[in-house]
Formats: sequence, structure tokens, C-alpha cells
Amino acid sequence: MFHIRRVPDDITPANYTVVQEAQRILREQFPGMDPADIDKLPDQLRDPYQHRFVSRLYVAEGARDRILGVALLLHEPQLNFCYLELISAAPGRTGRGVGASLYSRLREVAHSLGAHGIYLECLPDDPALSPDAKVRKQNEARLKFYERFGARPLANTRYETPLQPGDSDPPYLVFDPLGAAELPAYKTLRKVVTEILERKYGHLCSPEYIKMVTDSIRSNVALREPVYVTRSKQAVAPVVARQVALVVNDKHNLHHVHERGYVEAPVRVNAILGELNKSGLFERLPARSYPDRFIREVHDSRLVNYLRRASTMAGKKKSIYPYVFPIRNSSRPPRDETVLAGYYCIDTFTPLNESAYLAARQAVDCALTAAAEVLDGRPLAYALVRPPGHHAERASFGGFCYFNNAAIAANYLSRYGKVAILDVDYHHGNGQQDIFYERADVLTVSVHGHPRFAYPYFTGFADETGRGAGAGYNLNIPLAEDTTPEEYLAAVDRALRRVAHFAPDYLVVALGLDTARGDPTGTWSNRIKDFLELGKRVGAAEAPILVVQEGGYLVRSLGKNVYAFFRGLAAATEKQLPRKRGSRAVKPAKRRWRTAVRHRDIEAVRALVASAGVFSTEEQGVAAELVATTVHSGAEAGYQFVFAETRGRLDAYACFGPVPGAPGRFDLYWIAVSPDCRLQGLGRDVLERVEREARQGGATRMYLDTAGRAAYRPTHAFYKRCGFRKVAELRDFYADGDSKIIMMKELREPA
Repeated sequence: MFHIRRVPDDITPANYTVVQEAQRILREQFPGMDPADIDKLPDQLRDPYQHRFVSRLYVAEGARDRILGVALLLHEPQLNFCYLELISAAPGRTGRGVGASLYSRLREVAHSLGAHGIYLECLPDDPALSPDAKVRKQNEARLKFYERFGARPLANTRYETPLQPGDSDPPYLVFDPLGAAELPAYKTLRKVVTEILERKYGHLCSPEYIKMVTDSIRSNVALREPVYVTRSKQAVAPVVARQVALVVNDKHNLHHVHERGYVEAPVRVNAILGELNKSGLFERLPARSYPDRFIREVHDSRLVNYLRRASTMAGKKKSIYPYVFPIRNSSRPPRDETVLAGYYCIDTFTPLNESAYLAARQAVDCALTAAAEVLDGRPLAYALVRPPGHHAERASFGGFCYFNNAAIAANYLSRYGKVAILDVDYHHGNGQQDIFYERADVLTVSVHGHPRFAYPYFTGFADETGRGAGAGYNLNIPLAEDTTPEEYLAAVDRALRRVAHFAPDYLVVALGLDTARGDPTGTWSNRIKDFLELGKRVGAAEAPILVVQEGGYLVRSLGKNVYAFFRGLAAATEKQLPRKRGSRAVKPAKRRWRTAVRHRDIEAVRALVASAGVFSTEEQGVAAELVATTVHSGAEAGYQFVFAETRGRLDAYACFGPVPGAPGRFDLYWIAVSPDCRLQGLGRDVLERVEREARQGGATRMYLDTAGRAAYRPTHAFYKRCGFRKVAELRDFYADGDSKIIMMKELREPA
């Protein structure tokens, strides 16, 4: 068994390892491939528009994250076509379905992008072009593979003309129309071929050669007739987007509290399923079992242990309700198990019993199963669970919530890229806020009733914005008790602008329907049309979306409201046009640059450096101290700065200065970019401004020091791409196994 996922970049440790392994596979499987084309893969992913095409890397992963195959699909957004740069199973995995599964996924991706087809090159099966029988047999096998999908060479063109007379095996241009009945217009084909030749062979092809090929594409161009596979066996049906993955907590009805007024009842799930089952929009999948370690990565182990222990002690027919709430003292918690409930719980209406624990535990499995579907390429997945989870904090439970399903799923996805959690429940998502408050890789946003009147009362204020590395990565939008649907949607728009600025690789939506008119736990008045509009707006986000069920207790309208949300979500996802990664629906604010240092930069720099996630608290203090020294001493401090800001928010900065007693030599002390602004070329822009300022100060060489540990490998690669080279390494300098690496760049005036 294996799954296929997109690797957006090589920034996280998991993705870095995958990209390195993908490069290794390419070197082994394509020994004739230009090494430079393999080496530039990380740069293609990080800065896609630098190479005119948006690069999308997909890998087939087996057990223990073993890479079984790799494919690189390029998307040209102006002409809106895809080009298959490469596809390969790992050594020893050919013929086992990996290649076919990868290519099937690429067809789905191309369809979702709205591309008119996939172009690729295949070596010829014509003896006149491929005289070596052994090579020709391999060529035939590849052409047969693609022909099964309806992809065949373009006939009546001169694309396969050798670059040099006498060259053998010039490639065919193969086209997969993704099930369409007709080819694009020949004028469009000419533009496509020009783009492909200039990108792939621009350093080899003369303009005259490219013109000769494109001029040969006329109205008689066609797909070659099938040679290896009969039409009836070709996968020529139109590619259809996969349904929304639906994972339901089948054990939720174990948890049924019959006390009067307990609204978190099993009928909630049944009401939702009653509407969804007849829609045809969903594909229901069974939940897979996941180990407790995924929970313990998010929740304090003492809480996890207590929930299991107390639930077993209570049994199925008896419940433990918190009734004493001691001030938290980690060294002196109560001994009595029933009293201890109040040590971990934040309210009096979230009972503990064996059934509640079992239902909560499977809700986690459902959320992780749905997250894995998103990781596997689904644009939409829905974990329909109860009990809900968004009030469960790192070390406490409450609000009907035991484990934070959305946070556990987000943490799981964060291994593979940036994650945003958007909580649209009537009540504040205090659990996600608490769990990720000091992290910059997971953005938490909550639109909710103001805590002065709405549960949980003690969190959800607008000034709670994150701490340490997470400073600026928590956004609360508290609303009034009488908020109208229009005001609610305006607040959601604000939340989505923050999400768009963060540019997540995955979006987790904590879906609460207690904003509905008449809900017993809310005061707002959203109707079916408002949930439809909510889905449309959320669906415009440029990331795969995992929806996790939270609140919503008005049973008579609950199912219709959920279905309306997903209709809007699916419609927006289907119609979404490809845009540059990280772009916004609104016109972005202009970025401003400055070199003057201000007092507020001290804490802004501290927070920015912390958000990078690789610097220690001591190192963060040093970065802030250099700013403070310059604020108080001015130019005499010997430090210079470059700052990049948007709407007063610090996006990136650098600190540099002359080396005392070494004319013409400058040190680059710090450079940091907000995680929100990565993959936009901002780091390169900052460095270019630093070099310009340094040259004006007489610099001819720029030096920098960096750590040698694994977390800094992407940093090393960035500096190398910017022209720096390693000139020295002091082994075990920072710690055993952690070297100091010294890099240098000659600063020449730009040509």
C-alpha cells in the first residue's frame, strides 16, 4: 500500500528528506539527465515563477515514508497547460503500479487546474528514428503506457526533427487531452510548443529551429492513431474530480448523555448524514486506527492518561462530573480521581465515562483519516465526528470536548507544510489557540461570539495574538451578541485575508453550525443561504481543505445547513482558477523598505527571528540586542539594517556591517523572513538590498556564519543560490555534531 502526496517545498524536515530522496531516484533512473536539472529541483519548488512554470512535485510514499516513485508536473498558467517533466518509480519498483497511480493522480491535478491537457516527451518507436532495437523496445513500452490513458504523439508536425543531423531517438511530443474529444486550436498548439522548446531546449535550440517546428503545426495536426491499445481499453473518459472524502465516527452514539439540557446528542450526526447521503457529493470511507502518539504530540500526556484512567474507572453507566476546581499546581494535583476531574476540566457539563472516552478516541481516528486523504491529494475531506474537540486545550478538556480533533489533524499535516486553522463556530476555538500559541507553522484564526458573553468566557479576546515564535500567528475576531449574517460574513472575509497572507499548504476548518438562527447555544441568525455563502468564500482558499465537525445543536436545520456549506465549498473549489501561490483575492498592500532603525524594531525583530523556528531563545535575544544597541548608539554601534514592511508589519529584515580592521570586508549577521512571506523571493530581495548598501559602503566581500546542523540545510542552499560559497568549517563549534560554517561572496558591481 502507498499514498501519493504533493510536496510543496523542502522547508520542513520531512519534506527536505523527501526532496533529497527524489533527487537520488532521478540520478539513478535517469543517468543521462543533466545534473543541473536535478539540482535545481528545490529551487523550482520554492520559487516556481522564476522558471516560467509552476512546479508540482508528487511522490508515492509507502510504509515508514519510503519513497516508491516521483513525478514532476509543470503548469503554465497563461496558456493553461501542463507539461510532464518527469515520472519514475524508484529502483526495483517498476511494474508494480506506482507509475500508473502517479500518472492517474497527475491527470486529476491537471483537470483540477483547468488545464486543456498534459504534454510530455517520449522517445520514438519508428525504426528510422530509433535504429537500436533494444532502445526502441523500451520506447515502445513507454508509448504503450501513455496510450492506455489516451495520450498519443502529435502527428503531422516536425517536433521530432533531430537537433543535429544524424542524431538518433529525437522525442515525440505526446499529448493527453484528459478525455476531451478535440485538440486545441493549432494556433494554441504553436504557442505551447514554443513555450516547451524555449524552456527545455532554449540553451540548445536556435530561434530558427524553434520557428521551423512551430511553423509545421498547421490545421492538419492530429493525435496519432492508437498503435498498442485499442480505443475501448484506453482511459479516454473525462477526468472527474474526486468526491469529498467523508469519514464518520461510527462509534459516536456510544456517547449519549441523557441528562436534560445536554444538547450534544447522537441525533446530530444522524441529521447531518440524512442530508449528505442523498447528495452524491461524498465518498464515505472507513476510519483507520492511529496510535496515541498523535494525541500526545498535541495534548499533555498526564491529561491523556487521566482521561483513559478515569473513564475506565467510571464505566459505561456512571459519569464523573467535575465539582471542585483547584488552582492549577503541577506539583500538587489532587489525588482523588473525582476531584482531579476539576483539575483538568474547565466546566461542569463535560462528563467522563467509558463511552465518552471511546467515542472521543475514534473521533481522533476519523480526523486523522480525513487529514491523510487531504495529504493524499483530495481537495476536500470531512471528518463528521462527535464529541467535538475545539475547546480541548493542551492540558484541559471541556465544552463537550475531550481531544482536540482539529488540532491533532493540523499537527499531523504540519509535518508536510504550513497549516491554517479557521474556526467558524459560535464559540471561541480556545483549544487550538492554546496548543499552537507559540508556533509559527500553524496559524490559528477564530471568528466567534465575544468572550464577555459567550463560552468559554476567559479566552478569545482580540489582543491575544500569539507568543514567542507564534507572535502574530493567532487571530481572534470576537463579534457582538446581535451580529447579523452580513456582519458575520464580513468577519469571515477578514479571517480569510489573514489566511491568504499566510499562504498555507493545508487549511483545517473547525465547522461549527451553532451560528444558525435558533441554535440553543448561540444568539446569531445565519440561515441556509448564509452557510452556502460561507462555503463559497472558504472554498476560494488556495489550499486543500479538511473540515472537522464542531458545534451545531438545532437538529431540525443542522443537516440542511451542513449540506449548504459543502455545496458552496465544492462549487468554489471546482470553479477556482489557478493563481500565484500566496496571492490574495484583494489587491495586496505595497511593501515598504527602510534602513532607519526605530525603537519598536527591537521587539518586532525578536518576534520575527523567533518565528523562524530554528533559533534558540538566547539567539533571539542577541538579534534584538543588536537592534537595541543601534537604537541607543546610532552609527557608532557599527550595525546596519534593511527592513521590509507591509502595513507596518515586519516581513523581513537583515543586519550587517563592516568588519573592524578589515577594509572592504562586511559581515552579514542576521537575515530572517516571516514564514508568511516565504516562497515569494523576499529573502533574495533583502539580500540584494544588503549587498547594494554594503557596496556603497566600500564592501568587496561579504562573510556570514551559519550552523551546520540539519535544520539549517535549506539555509545553506539559499545562500549558495545567492552566490555564497563555503570557505571554512569549524567542526563541533556550537555543540558536538554542530559545526560553524563560514561562507563568503565576492561583491561585484552589477553589469
